[in-house]
Amino acid sequence: MRPVAATTVALLRSSHPEPTVAVTVMVTALAVTTGRDLPGVLLVVAAVLTGQLSIGWLNDLLDAERDVAVGRQDKPVAAGAVTTRTVAVATVLAAVACVPLSLASGIAAGLVHIVAVAAGWAYDLGMKSTALSVLPYLVCFGLLPVFVVLGLPGAPVPPWWLPAGGALLGAGAHFANVLPDLADDAATGVRGLPHRIGMLGSQVAAAVLLFAATVLLALNAPLPAVFSWGVPVLAVVILTAGFRAGRRPGSRAPFRAVLVVAAVAVVLLVASGPALLAQPGVAAAVSRGPG
Repeated sequence: MRPVAATTVALLRSSHPEPTVAVTVMVTALAVTTGRDLPGVLLVVAAVLTGQLSIGWLNDLLDAERDVAVGRQDKPVAAGAVTTRTVAVATVLAAVACVPLSLASGIAAGLVHIVAVAAGWAYDLGMKSTALSVLPYLVCFGLLPVFVVLGLPGAPVPPWWLPAGGALLGAGAHFANVLPDLADDAATGVRGLPHRIGMLGSQVAAAVLLFAATVLLALNAPLPAVFSWGVPVLAVVILTAGFRAGRRPGSRAPFRAVLVVAAVAVVLLVASGPALLAQPGVAAAVSRGPG
């Protein structure tokens, strides 16, 4: 059983577990705070998890040759811990499972989530190396909260600021996420938008986009005034402190500051769930229920 266990662990590591778990937890938390019942929450977990797994596995599968070229021993496929065939089979199975699991939340919600996952696949299949590399993140993260809200009884349409906040969060995450890999990516010919504007440009882009997401969510979600005004101020303080500390050679303070603001934006997104249900259009649709 040891070889099976080792392969399973390597396969999970190949799925980009950190972002996969982070996105799944974020969307699941939003499903809970917007009032999904237990079966509904479990369907969200299953749909989002399988979708994110398929995106992560496809990414590692397509990057295998590049990872070998730069000696990425932290990548299971490049290190020989799992075969490309195993990862390919897992990718297909996860993608196939994602379709009915998404549609189980309703046709409209399901189709929205399938498009979100397709955007992640488009990134893996080539858009990551173009000037439009941020576009799949905008689409995917913008549609994930729409999937959650459309899956509620009555399929209510979320207010505009919810997908807009999610899209800004996703775009900021794109610039922040590639920062540690800029050198390796450049060595293997990956030329996405962050690579074209460089380290400092990507740090600034991540900071601006995540701050914009924080302000948008804080000011538009019907939250207490202390959050509406206090959170953007807190974000400014964090980013200012991080970029000032980043003047020191080799400092990772800007990157850490961006991650903290990203976490704040995620908390705001999730916290907007109960307040979202109180909005007239959403509340009316939910009260009517199916049909």
